[in-house]
Amino acid sequence: MRWRRLLITMAVLLPLIGILAYGFSRDPRYITSPLIGRTAPPFTVTLFEGQKLSLNDMRGKAIFVNFWASWCPPCRAEARDLEAVWQQLRDQQDIVFLGIDIQDTDEAARAYLKEFNVSYPNGRDLAGKAAVEYGVWGIPESFFIDPQGRITYKHVGSLGAGLVLAKLDEARRSVVSAREGKGSYQSVR
Repeated sequence: MRWRRLLITMAVLLPLIGILAYGFSRDPRYITSPLIGRTAPPFTVTLFEGQKLSLNDMRGKAIFVNFWASWCPPCRAEARDLEAVWQQLRDQQDIVFLGIDIQDTDEAARAYLKEFNVSYPNGRDLAGKAAVEYGVWGIPESFFIDPQGRITYKHVGSLGAGLVLAKLDEARRSVVSAREGKGSYQSVR
């Protein structure tokens, strides 16, 4: 009778311990976003110029949203490429860029925008609500949203100009990526 109880207990505990061990060995950065292919969570940010901008204001356009901070080395590494792509696409009425600064000071964020001559709209997520809604765990993280308001692609880490152009073209056409992308940080210094 005792052996039977012990065997039953072990039969229950060993698989449970195995599942927990597997879960604890996984890096949370490599858990894919459940948002890809779903409607983008609504948000409103106050731009550095003072006006408010909401996701709803941009409906009907392909949207590029980039979460960043001035102290983030990969954000600094991608800043010039993002601005170059914006300069290339800024006259196209069906594309919008938006930068959302998180975990930063107003002074440092403004200095960053000036240093990299960033001209596309940027605002601050003071309460961190937008970052939480989008599941941002680190920065930079970028989201591409189609004209219907659906997230078509998420990228964790810095982006290059070619990838931004390709994913914006897919967002315009409402093509949803099968998985999110991962950048590799390389210092700009």
